[in-house]
Amino acid sequence: MKIFRQKNRTWINIANLALTIVILGALFYQRAMQNYVHQDYTNSNFFKLWLAGHMMWTGENPYNPAQWLGEHNAFGATWQPNETFLYPLPMAYFLAPLGLLSPGEAFIAWQIVSQIIIALATLWLIRHWQEQAQALLFLPLTIFLLFFGPVYLTLQIGSVGPLALAAIVLTILLLEHNQPIWAGMMLSLIMLKPPQGLTILILVGIWFLARQNWKTLLGIAIGGFSLLIVGMIRDPLWIIKMRDASATVLDQTMGLDSNIYSFAYLACSQNTFCMWIAGTLGTILILVTGGYYLWHYRNQLSTWEAFNIIIPVGFISTIYLWSYDQLPYVVPITWIAGGLVDRTKSFIPAFGFMVVLDLFSIYSLLIQAKTHKDLLSIINTILVLGMCLWLWHQKHQSTSIRTIATSGF
Repeated sequence: MKIFRQKNRTWINIANLALTIVILGALFYQRAMQNYVHQDYTNSNFFKLWLAGHMMWTGENPYNPAQWLGEHNAFGATWQPNETFLYPLPMAYFLAPLGLLSPGEAFIAWQIVSQIIIALATLWLIRHWQEQAQALLFLPLTIFLLFFGPVYLTLQIGSVGPLALAAIVLTILLLEHNQPIWAGMMLSLIMLKPPQGLTILILVGIWFLARQNWKTLLGIAIGGFSLLIVGMIRDPLWIIKMRDASATVLDQTMGLDSNIYSFAYLACSQNTFCMWIAGTLGTILILVTGGYYLWHYRNQLSTWEAFNIIIPVGFISTIYLWSYDQLPYVVPITWIAGGLVDRTKSFIPAFGFMVVLDLFSIYSLLIQAKTHKDLLSIINTILVLGMCLWLWHQKHQSTSIRTIATSGF
């Protein structure tokens, strides 16, 4: 009878897995084709990414204005806001596989790959609990995440947010499996989005220093130096060229995105001098506060819990941020959902949180579409960071009470 029950349970697990794959596969394909039909991908951010990967195969340089604009004309792209590629040159190597496909084929492929990355990241994080309740949370949570504003927009425009998500999740995995150097090298990849990567690495550096995790810091240095060299092989002056292109974009987006500098710009009545002073002071204050929190709780925070703080704090304190850059919020959101199930023994609070988060984030996108300002995306940061801090302190307090009770005091 016991053997029969075990076999029956195995078949049930296989059936559940197959059903989950079918449901998500259908959803992923439907979302990809919907965006393919309704989005002008040739005149989108995705085309810039695809073109950089394509130029890796043609031998051209994405930082060469004549070649960059020439390729736009060759493929009929009329939206040409920048003279060159805006990302670090090593990013183009990661995009090279997409460059082997036509723009349309690459757009569909990246849609599918992006959704798979989100699902696998969620699945691996959920498995931390090793309980049936959280396992059942995986499918509905993944579906909710597809309608989370930053994920929704990422899929529409084909941004590279999934690469940052994959780098962070793999970093957590490697740290938990005692591979600190490899973890640091993996984490260095977030510098492929320099504005967000810099503030995240500052906070990560504080946390690793507090824990005396020298090997991970070494891995970050090795990874960063490797990216520098890889880019210089293609173009020795790539950093200077990227800096010049980035400066132009920053001037165009002041007061539009949801970070400290934009709010300072608006508070200063669009006075640039005032914005730099107020924004820098605000950024330093947030980074110091976040760094102190990580240092103070260095022995209580797990790797995942530390990143739950680092990601939103790092994003709000950066100089350049759009809502699609918040896609790595998948990491803390999964922790919140699983934590709510663990704390309440019910799915209702987790689903309630996701509904509220999805509604606010989609509303922020609608306002962004009408006003071309992304200021309301700060709501995502407030909700995610606030829930992480509240849940962690509730958990920490409960653990302390149990420890005192067990010790007999």
